[in-house]
Amino acid sequence: MKKSILTLLVICTAYISQAQLYSSTQSVISFFSKTPVEDIKADTKEARSLLNTKTRDVVFVIENTTFDFPNKLMQEHFNEKYMESEKYPMSTFKGKINEAIDLTEEGVYNVTVTGKLNIHGVEKERTIPGVVTVKNGTIHIASAFKVQLAAHEIKVPKLVIAKIAEEIEVKVDASLAQKK
Repeated sequence: MKKSILTLLVICTAYISQAQLYSSTQSVISFFSKTPVEDIKADTKEARSLLNTKTRDVVFVIENTTFDFPNKLMQEHFNEKYMESEKYPMSTFKGKINEAIDLTEEGVYNVTVTGKLNIHGVEKERTIPGVVTVKNGTIHIASAFKVQLAAHEIKVPKLVIAKIAEEIEVKVDASLAQKK
């Protein structure tokens, strides 16, 4: 599994030219499902992210089994029944910041990123809002958006349909340092 992540990161690095690469291996991705019956939340602190400040290309790679749940039974169901993590081990996003901003200049930038979000083996074109903060040689990326389960062919059994939202709130929190 770790080998496939490394391979994907090497491919992504080739995809994003070598100029001005910033990266992190500890980006935080969290999600939240709210229903009247039950709230479900999980996060990972092991997402990988890359940003090319020259081309404004962005890549996020998440190994699905790294999501941590407060309830281990929920974690097991997430990986086995919903995400089918053995079959679809990773979720990815590859996109480009739409605004022509200079990411070498310190500041706070409201942005949108358009690209391909791949979850559960289903790739969808998305435009996602975010905030990029450049400060003291670090680039911080934050975002919040929603993902519809049906759009990525994630099936929820009728028995538990009232416990899982049809739309999941996702948050991204990544601090990237310049790659040397």
